[in-house]
Amino acid sequence: MTEHLNHFIKGASFEASDGRRINLVNPVTEQVYGSSAQGTTEDVDRAVAAAHRQLEGGAWSQLDGAQRGQLLSKLADLVERDTELLADMDANAIGRSPIEPRRMDLPNAIANLHAAAGWANQLEGRTIPTGGYFGTKTLSYTVREPVGVVGAIVPWNSPLMITVWKLAALLAAGCTVVIKPSEETPQSALHLAVLAQEAGFPDGVINVVTGYGNEVGRALCEHPLVAKISFTGSPEAGREIQRTAGVLFKRVALELGGKSPQIVFDDASFEDALRGCALGLFANQGQVCAAGSRILVHRSIADRFGAALADAAQAVNVGDPRQPGVQMGPVAKKAQFDRVNRYIQLGIDQGASLLAGGVSTPERGWFVRPTIFTNANNAMAIAQDEIFGPVGTLITFDSEEEAIALANDSSYGLAATVWTTDLVRAHRVAAAVKAGAVGINCWSPLDANLPWGGVKTSGIGREGGFAGAVAYTEEKVITVLLPS
Repeated sequence: MTEHLNHFIKGASFEASDGRRINLVNPVTEQVYGSSAQGTTEDVDRAVAAAHRQLEGGAWSQLDGAQRGQLLSKLADLVERDTELLADMDANAIGRSPIEPRRMDLPNAIANLHAAAGWANQLEGRTIPTGGYFGTKTLSYTVREPVGVVGAIVPWNSPLMITVWKLAALLAAGCTVVIKPSEETPQSALHLAVLAQEAGFPDGVINVVTGYGNEVGRALCEHPLVAKISFTGSPEAGREIQRTAGVLFKRVALELGGKSPQIVFDDASFEDALRGCALGLFANQGQVCAAGSRILVHRSIADRFGAALADAAQAVNVGDPRQPGVQMGPVAKKAQFDRVNRYIQLGIDQGASLLAGGVSTPERGWFVRPTIFTNANNAMAIAQDEIFGPVGTLITFDSEEEAIALANDSSYGLAATVWTTDLVRAHRVAAAVKAGAVGINCWSPLDANLPWGGVKTSGIGREGGFAGAVAYTEEKVITVLLPS
């Protein structure tokens, strides 16, 4: 069936103002299966105006935190009801195994909505003692107010989950939003907006404008009524967003990917570390911002560990993810297929050795073989650049100090994992590694109650947990003169 998707603005479906459309392509068959509206500046204007009206005396502005929380709880229940549909939307759009969003993305999204429902009534102010006002006592207190209209720009790799990370927190804070989903994966964001309407959110609180970043994303960054941009994607796009939004002093939150190290010490549980490293490499075809693609292994176990990881890579059944027994589908788009293969060839050219996989040349579909490099060093492009595919690079170390130095020798700092049975070492290394999230004997777990975000090139700000909701507020100070 051909999908014909339009914008969702103020509770209704709209074509693009100039009628243009974007083809949606199946990464398994390379066939067009539908299209979405190609958004314009005029479309963004309409959506932002609808969102702004809800903040300026609209029904949404009249709700208190408890009432917003009730709506978020209803939305969580509806997302849970439509789990199968939403999981299949995301899986089919990027060629992902449908099991993964069912087990990971949807449960996380539902948990975030429920958590945000609780945060909505907990965004409290505080009283602050002061020295008074020219000898007269005062009462000074703060309140937290929504920052305003948010432009949420979402990537294609985990569309629904990352949309909900942004949406749940900003709604808890009382903001409104214009969502720009990736042009490859607009389906689940549009369905989420429809579910929000069913839950009872006033029309205009949640709007979705589909299209390209250089049109819709730029228009959101430049719009004077958009107070904050929340973006997940590449550092290159993040830099451009920060430059554009900064002219108008917009708030920005940027989650810009990573090149996460997994440090395997010689005392680690071998099987646990092997399973964890494989998960960190191959989940979602390696198209994960926190993918643990730098495998730092103690020299004494490096050969054995590399051989076992290569066996795990070769055992992955790659094919049409809708077929029984298939564990990995294609990467999401042709540009990504070309990028991953280019880096694999670059790794070979720079002297790294292949333990598994290599450059892929499928007859049809953007399938990439899980690939493992060894005899690599941390200066190689495959060790420094985010490839965003199922490619891992093994690098050996001899000491704890060397492992930490290698882990930190990166422009990124999103996540890291430490595999060891030495509890003292685990805490010592976790403290020394420069990353926003460190897992000890586990791969960067995502939880609705935990903040998520990186340092260095991995971005600015945090999503998730109470910190995620607070980030969509401004603290206002009110001082009352108390004459005697």
